Amino acid sequence: MGGLHLTRMPFKNGKLAIVVIDGMSDIPDIAQGREQTPLEISNIPNLNRMAKEGLNGYVHSIGFWKVGGSDTSHVALLGYDPYTVYTGRGPIEVAGTGVDLEPGDVSIRCNYCTVSDESLHLVNRTAGYVREGTVELADAINGIELSDPGVKFEFRNSADYRCVVYFRGQGISAAIHDMDPSYDFKACSPDDLADIKANPRIVPCQPKDETPEAKHMAELLSEWVCKVYQTLDNHPVNVTRREQDLPPANCVMPRGAGLTPKFEPFDEKWGLKGACVAGTGLIKGIGKLTGMDVPTVPGATGYIDSDLMAKARKAVDCLNGDRDFVLVHVEGTDEVSHDKDVETKIAMLGRADEMLGYIMDNASPRTVIAALSDHTTACVKGDHTAEPSPIALWMREPTYRPDDLDGFSERQARLGSLKHIEGKTLIPRMLSLLQE
Repeated sequence: MGGLHLTRMPFKNGKLAIVVIDGMSDIPDIAQGREQTPLEISNIPNLNRMAKEGLNGYVHSIGFWKVGGSDTSHVALLGYDPYTVYTGRGPIEVAGTGVDLEPGDVSIRCNYCTVSDESLHLVNRTAGYVREGTVELADAINGIELSDPGVKFEFRNSADYRCVVYFRGQGISAAIHDMDPSYDFKACSPDDLADIKANPRIVPCQPKDETPEAKHMAELLSEWVCKVYQTLDNHPVNVTRREQDLPPANCVMPRGAGLTPKFEPFDEKWGLKGACVAGTGLIKGIGKLTGMDVPTVPGATGYIDSDLMAKARKAVDCLNGDRDFVLVHVEGTDEVSHDKDVETKIAMLGRADEMLGYIMDNASPRTVIAALSDHTTACVKGDHTAEPSPIALWMREPTYRPDDLDGFSERQARLGSLKHIEGKTLIPRMLSLLQE
C-alpha cells in the first residue's frame, strides 16, 4: 500500500521516529528458574514511561508467527513487502558500505575467518573478531584477477570482521548456494555432508539451477575464495597476528548472494523525507536502497561498544532539521542475545533506554515515537524465535488516551490497546495519531 496520498497533510505539523532495539524481546528460561525476561529485570525508565503514557501492543514484523531476520523485518517495518522486494541479504550489506549497485550485480556478504590449510578447514569463524589491518587485507584482495576478464568484482570491509563483495559483468547469476557450512550450502553427497558437519570447512560453491550463468558464478566464486586464501595467508598483517598469538584473517566466507533489489523510494511511498541512523552495514544498506539519508555517526560500531548517545543526537538533529522520519537502530542487544549473554543484554537495554530518553526529551512535541524490536532473540536459544515483540507508541503531546500500563515488557504488552499488529501496518498506525 502506498502512503503518498494519505500522509502529506499530517506532516505539516508532525514527524515520526522508529527506534528499533534489535533482539530486545526475549523469553523466560524456565528450565534454569529464570521466570523474568531481561526486559522485566532491566532499568528502563524511558520505555516504562512510554508504556504508561503511550499505546502498547505486540508486533510480528514479517507476518503473524513468522520468524524474521533483521533484514526482512526492517524492510517490513518501513512498509515494504519483503516477500516481493527482498532478493537476499548480500545486496543490502553491499549497499550499506556505500556502493551504488546496478541491476544485474551479484552481491554477497562475507566475513573474515581463519582456515588451517588449502582445504579451507575452519578454525575461527570471525578470525578473532578482527578489526585491525582489514584495510590492508581488502587492498590485497582487490588485486586478485579472475579467470573471466569480463567479470569484475569489488571487495569492501564492513563493520569489524564483516565484509562484502559484489560481481559485475555478463553471464553471472545470484542463483548460487552459500560457501559457509552453517548456512545454505550444498554438499556433493551424504558422506560429504556428514564430513562437513564433523569437520567444518568453506565448501565449494554450487549452483541452485542448471543455467550456464549460475554454474559460471559458482565456479568464479569458488575460484575467488581460493585466491583470497592464497593472497592473505602470508600477508604481513597475518604474519603479525600469528606473532601476537592472534588467529590470522587468512580467508573470507561468502553467503547470502542476491541481485540488486528495486525499492520504491521511501519519500515517494510515504511522502516523507527519511533518515536512517545505524551502525551496521545491513541497516544502513536498507536506508540507502530505499533512498533515505544515511548520515555517518562517529562511534557507531554496530556492537556493544557503539556510541548510542551519538546516535540519539544525530536522530534529533535529523528530526529537528529537514527530515520527517528517522529510523534509529541498536544492534548490540541482538549480538549478545545470540551469545546467550543475559547480563550484558540487561546492561545494553539500559543504555538503549537512555538513548531513547534523549530522543523523547529533545524531539519536537509532535513527534510520534515507536519503540520496539524487529524480532525476538531468545538468550536461552541464542537465536530468533517466533514470539512477537512488545511495541509502544508515544507522543509528548498525545492525541490519544494512554494505556497506563505498569511497564514495558512482553507480559505487559498483551494488555495494550494496539493488540497484535504486523510490521507493514506500523507507519500507517503512527500516521493516524497525527490526523486531526
